[in-house]
Amino acid sequence: MKEVKAFIHRGRVVDVIHALADAGFRYLSVSDVKGLLTALSEQEQSYSIEMGERVTKQVKLLVFCEDDQAERAVQLIRLHGRTGQSVAGWVYQSTVDRAWPIDGRVDND
Repeated sequence: MKEVKAFIHRGRVVDVIHALADAGFRYLSVSDVKGLLTALSEQEQSYSIEMGERVTKQVKLLVFCEDDQAERAVQLIRLHGRTGQSVAGWVYQSTVDRAWPIDGRVDND
């Protein structure tokens, strides 16, 4: 199993999620985060006391999928997350050793 993690501009997240959902990806998680992407507009920026500089409002997107689907997820995120900037965010891929449903059962494996 793979985890695909992306940091993208907030204005692109709806298109990315729709593209992933249309392609059959269902295990998605979205969080608002602050980072150092180049802002597209002044509205995307704020000053961060914690970081001591201006930061950009962005989204962290997590997609969990089978190994053979990871490349497709990455392609969709990179295609639909574009903003016209040379770098509009980053996508990372990691291996997930195991995953369990939260179902109330206790397995001894």
